[in-house]
Amino acid sequence: MFHFFDNAQATSPTTRAQWMALLARAPQDLMDQALAAYTASPPVWLRKPEIGLMMVQGRVGGTGQRFNLGEMTVTRCALRLGHADAQPTVGVSYVMGRNHRQAHLAAVADALLQDPAQFADLQTRLLNPIRAHLLQAQTKRHQEAQSTKVDFFTVAREAGGQEEGDEA
Repeated sequence: MFHFFDNAQATSPTTRAQWMALLARAPQDLMDQALAAYTASPPVWLRKPEIGLMMVQGRVGGTGQRFNLGEMTVTRCALRLGHADAQPTVGVSYVMGRNHRQAHLAAVADALLQDPAQFADLQTRLLNPIRAHLLQAQTKRHQEAQSTKVDFFTVAREAGGQEEGDEA
């Protein structure tokens, strides 16, 4: 799903809530490539990756009252990364599915993005490619949906437009 904060805007910097939403939906291989250059000390696990269920809520028509739609599987974790020159930072993540590695990478990225010295580089290497990937996936879904669209006015014109007994 594509959210309003997926578009990078020059006027507003990326907030933690925005980058965590991107990391939660980022593919693992994209995070593996972007974070390969960052060799930090091993993380101290506050909560190792664990699988659980989360209740998903919906709204009728998108605006009505909330109702419990169902449960979905999530993997969550929390860790602390120690930097030699700064205070240790805590990274957390929640990702859909049962992927321990993806949750681990998202938590590492969250911790690294909190360091102002690394933020600009990670914005370029990690967050912008994730945005591009999500935009490409949304465009593909939109094109697939458009290919099934039926224009009833065109169908009526191709059928002859008028039925027997109708007079202009």
